[in-house]
Amino acid sequence: MQDNRELEFLPHDGPLREDVSRLGAMVGLMLAEQEGPAFFERVEQVRTAAIRRRREGASVDELADSLAGLDAADAETLARAFATYFQAVNTAERVHRIRRRRDYQREGGTPQPESLLDVLGQLKADGVQADELLGWMERLWIEPVFTAHPTEAVRRSLLEKEQAIVKSLVDNFNHNRTPQERIEDDDRIYMALSAGWQTAEASPVRPSVQDEYEHVGYYLANPLYRIVPALYESLARSLQEVYGVAVKLPRLLSFASWVGGDMDGNPNVGSDTIASSLASQRAQVLERYLEDINALAHQLSQTEGRVGVARGLRTRLADYRERFPDAAAKIRPRHLDMPYRCFLVLIGARLEATRDDQKDGYTSAAELTDDLQLIADSLFDNLGLHAGAYAVERLICRVRSFGFHLARLDLRQDSRVHDDALGALLNDPDWASRPKLERGDRLRPYASGAQAFGDCDDDAAKNLQSVFITLRESRQRYGLDATGLYIISMARSAADVLAVLALARRGGLVSPEQPHDVPLDIAPLFETVDDLQNAPASLRALLDDPVYRQHLAARGDQQWVMLGYSDSGKDAGTLASKWALQRAQGELLEVAREADIQLAFFHGRGGSASRGGARITPALMSSPRGAVAGVLRVTEQGEVIHRKYGIRALALRGLEQTVGAVLRASLRPRQTDPREVRWSEVMTALSAASRKTYRAFVDREHFVEYFRTATPVDVIEKMTLGSRPASRRSMRGVQDLRAIPWVFAWTQCRSILPGWYGLGSALEQGVEQFGEDTLAEMARHWPFFSNMLDDVEMVLAKCDLDIAEAFSTLSGPLHEEFFSLIRDEFERTRRWLLRLKSTGTLLNDSPRLAVSIRLRNPYVDPMSLMQVDLLRRWRAGNGTDDALLQALVACVNGVSQGLQNTG
Repeated sequence: MQDNRELEFLPHDGPLREDVSRLGAMVGLMLAEQEGPAFFERVEQVRTAAIRRRREGASVDELADSLAGLDAADAETLARAFATYFQAVNTAERVHRIRRRRDYQREGGTPQPESLLDVLGQLKADGVQADELLGWMERLWIEPVFTAHPTEAVRRSLLEKEQAIVKSLVDNFNHNRTPQERIEDDDRIYMALSAGWQTAEASPVRPSVQDEYEHVGYYLANPLYRIVPALYESLARSLQEVYGVAVKLPRLLSFASWVGGDMDGNPNVGSDTIASSLASQRAQVLERYLEDINALAHQLSQTEGRVGVARGLRTRLADYRERFPDAAAKIRPRHLDMPYRCFLVLIGARLEATRDDQKDGYTSAAELTDDLQLIADSLFDNLGLHAGAYAVERLICRVRSFGFHLARLDLRQDSRVHDDALGALLNDPDWASRPKLERGDRLRPYASGAQAFGDCDDDAAKNLQSVFITLRESRQRYGLDATGLYIISMARSAADVLAVLALARRGGLVSPEQPHDVPLDIAPLFETVDDLQNAPASLRALLDDPVYRQHLAARGDQQWVMLGYSDSGKDAGTLASKWALQRAQGELLEVAREADIQLAFFHGRGGSASRGGARITPALMSSPRGAVAGVLRVTEQGEVIHRKYGIRALALRGLEQTVGAVLRASLRPRQTDPREVRWSEVMTALSAASRKTYRAFVDREHFVEYFRTATPVDVIEKMTLGSRPASRRSMRGVQDLRAIPWVFAWTQCRSILPGWYGLGSALEQGVEQFGEDTLAEMARHWPFFSNMLDDVEMVLAKCDLDIAEAFSTLSGPLHEEFFSLIRDEFERTRRWLLRLKSTGTLLNDSPRLAVSIRLRNPYVDPMSLMQVDLLRRWRAGNGTDDALLQALVACVNGVSQGLQNTG
């Protein structure tokens, strides 16, 4: 595939243009080799026609007609060809981000925006003194949470091939490479592309929970495991450079996972997957430690007589020789004068005993840290600063971050499942429908331990009892840090939280030291807009409950609340969702202040803007004052995991941006503008208008039928993306569809409707009611409102209403009725957004993103139009043609690669 010379790049993008051209040419050669010159010429014809359509503004029909009626195998191959190009472009752009980072570091002078050096410099300029900053470091807690919501699950073998391409491109940053070395780089890239072409993107078998864990575990135990020490070192260097202080940094980063613990709507998850996930994580991280211990043993070859060794280390070494005689006997005689090496060999023996559950294994990660610290201190005290001490410190950093559990395992369950179990335990079939105050009163003695449930053979009750028994046993075996929050989906009252306390007691999850204490952090998840609006009242009632307040006191008076971005957006549209989330945070913080407890938010963000996806710094800086307070816990899912953590340098950059954003939002949150009181009133009116317009659309008669025919949701439901079903129950309406396939389907048909529908009508009504100057003022001066408009602007730029219309025609007689509403609202939204931002072009202020979208559009369009034709034919055969389905799946995957958004 040739370089698309018609496209513009930014002035400093010369190397990116070269990489795109280089990889594009290789993809073309590979396609010609693998599929034949005729196929490659066909790809070029389609590509050229798509570019011409974009450049000349031609009708979509001509391009669609040229792609209609393709044989299923040919369509699948063509879609894979374009997808391969996207993979190459995506990789080139990621590598260019690494290049730009290195340019900043090499040139010196102005630090890279949002780097730790940049953030600390801004804080110092804002008057933050070293003591204040270091005090906040002690409170800092950042925890990305990897969920079991895959909208992209690339095979590990393909991830490794991508790494080979990245390495070859990065090696070429070195202009001193010889011609032969460059040839070898190209050979490695070409081999990775060719082998990737011959490998299926995903298994045809729906992944198990274990498969999902292995996918997430790849990122935890590979890129992230490697770069965590570099994050601490970068922060320490920046503190030294900006503030002139050198301190030992506290632990400020950990990771968590939902894989194996997210029971909500997934019958494949329960006590067995909880146990197996924790066991797998433990085994994986211990193997990584053993590899590092072995490497350190080879590195630390210091011998007796050349350097001193701390007395405490010698004593511990002698003790370990007695405790692990078999391992000690295997140390070569010629290495016996190397105390560090000997000690590390015996540490490895103790780690193996830990892994194999044998006696004398470590009982906690802190014991391993203590051994490693003995080595580090001895090296520091005996001229070993540059002779291995830093390598030991890096391993200590990893052990502090990952423990013996790799990632804390959260549990999540729907409140209705708890109600089903309680209805059986209390022999009350009407339990779920009883008033919340009545349910709370009846649960209180069970939650406090004053009363116990009797035996029950109900499946829901037995399954939940097994979950809490497993949780109790896991905490005893793996330590308190191995498990995280217990999250209640669809939480609506204090009774929903008391239910978990009562059920946990039934499973024996109580503290051995304090039998009245249930050692569990329970986080209600407020998801819909109505639930978010009622959340302050729910929290106030919970904190007023004496039984729960006693429980919370044992948890350090810290209450977690999870905020759901996905279902609130699906429920009421993007504007109403964002405003409900913003208001809920401020009001919940006020409730917490009144009750004198510490409130921490867990943000359930998705990858797309429709599900809360956002750039971290603007998102945190526009939060209500006090909403961050040193703590950030946020979900990571789908294609976001790969984009953020798949390449080490970018994973490090992303974590640095996150730490910097949390520091800025905590130490110097934005000042409250007196005008926000008025602006909030305006936003409340806009939110109501947007929600009304959105609900009028999705509640319209025959809407479900329209959605199921005008989008490829039926294909998405058949894709082997995850272990969970696509819907919670029978598809009666939007409320029963999961947020990910909801957004995924609208994204595939190129309208991305959940990201903007309702906003245009709200803005138009807002101008009529409050005046255009008021809304324009909000767009200029209120970070919350301006960020919301920026998110919608990005979504609009990725839309193509002509292609969306082609999908819509698949709905037959429903097309005219529904699509006229979509197009009118889209144009209304676009028009008012541009007016309020005082610009005539989308993404005028984001040239990097604009270029990226322009680069991809001509390659996304053919796959979208093929998808329309294939859908029509597949549905005509009642969805029985597997060849057409595979071609459709290839198109879905390719469009996802091109748009870099799914759900």
